[in-house]
Amino acid sequence: MIKKPTLIAVALCSLFASSAAMAKLTPEEVARLGADLTPLGAEKAGNADGSIPSWEGGITKTPENYTVGMHHPDPFKADAVQFTIDKSNLDKYKSLLSPGQIAMFETYPETFKMNVYQTRRSASYPQFIYDATKQYSVNAELIEEGNGIKNTAIGIPFPIPKTGLEVIWNHILRYRGLSIQRFGGQAAPTASGDYNMVGFDEQLLVKYSEPTATPESLQASNILFKFKQAVTEPARLAGTALLVHETMDQILTPRQAWTYNTGQRRVRRAPNVAYDAPGTASDSLRTTDDFDMFNGSPNRYKWELKGKQEMYIPYNSYKLHSNELKYADILKPGHINPDYVRYEKHRVWVVEANLKESTRHIYKKRVFFIDEDSWQIHIADLYDNRDQLYRVAMAHGVNYYEVPTHWSTLDVYHDLNSRRYLAIGLDNEEKMYDFSQSFNDNEFTSNALRREGLR
Repeated sequence: MIKKPTLIAVALCSLFASSAAMAKLTPEEVARLGADLTPLGAEKAGNADGSIPSWEGGITKTPENYTVGMHHPDPFKADAVQFTIDKSNLDKYKSLLSPGQIAMFETYPETFKMNVYQTRRSASYPQFIYDATKQYSVNAELIEEGNGIKNTAIGIPFPIPKTGLEVIWNHILRYRGLSIQRFGGQAAPTASGDYNMVGFDEQLLVKYSEPTATPESLQASNILFKFKQAVTEPARLAGTALLVHETMDQILTPRQAWTYNTGQRRVRRAPNVAYDAPGTASDSLRTTDDFDMFNGSPNRYKWELKGKQEMYIPYNSYKLHSNELKYADILKPGHINPDYVRYEKHRVWVVEANLKESTRHIYKKRVFFIDEDSWQIHIADLYDNRDQLYRVAMAHGVNYYEVPTHWSTLDVYHDLNSRRYLAIGLDNEEKMYDFSQSFNDNEFTSNALRREGLR
């Protein structure tokens, strides 16, 4: 349950949700962007007690010791731990935690803890993202009960959201670069801590964010982004590949997906790569729509904007991102090593999704906690069909300051029943993400997927 004392403007959000669910922004609201609000819609001012500072632009230049291609050095390395939350003092901080975070302390009372640091509002983005947000947000709107979007391009479509669906679309369309290659992998440790690595080579072409994109061109192509994933290890899975075309109007054309199977040596359409189908090589510890904390069509849920609250979330996780760590340093029984995790107090939007009666999914309810500065979902509490907490997902974000963008470096999905977890995005022992690629559409076809699998 969301804690009433920590919520801001719940009544106002409820009013908007019921009486003006699809209302566009007024020119007066748009004028607030870059004034009392940040260019992407967050409150620019700090909080009352100063524990959350004002936003001053985020990280706007790279550290002197950084060159592109490096794992990103920690610009806040000198920050000391302010205090640590553990089972002994948990009651003092419960109002600033999600039910899922609290459940982690109850599940792992001897080992789980949260080291809390000074809050650094480091999220920053290119100027063209800020400009497009202001330009198009006055006309952006959801279509087909929120299962599509139109009249927008490039920027955050709903910087002053009125509904839960608008917040979720902000997350889906947040800027992460234009043409990106990611190296790394995932691991699903057993309860005793044993694990095997699954390696990935992932390529992402974000059509929505291209500086030349327009609402008209996006509507004509009906493509938001294209994603290709090839498994590189272990040997028994190497060559397995996935291709996804994510659509703008998911009623007109649902997500298109293809898989390449090394045993069959053929590409097949994969309409089931959606919703609660198990994620790639995940030991069934996450669903397909868990990837990136939430992705795909939102049409199986009723979405409610609960308000905004202050909360401790993983942030500026440069220590966890470091190439000075080995995977064995991070992956421990029950959860990742808490000594390498940095938590900060930030304001988050709270969105609750409840499964529609006419649909099915292994999650009956999902509650998302979304950073106001970046629209990145940082915490997701996931409930089963008995209304019990089932899983807790956490995204550990950094500012990739050569882009710049705030994006997770590691997503961790904790299964409270099996006492296992899945860690996605492990890259400490790999080459760093490459944001300088210039992929083209021909590299995201079924023929390209076949070639990827045959390498």
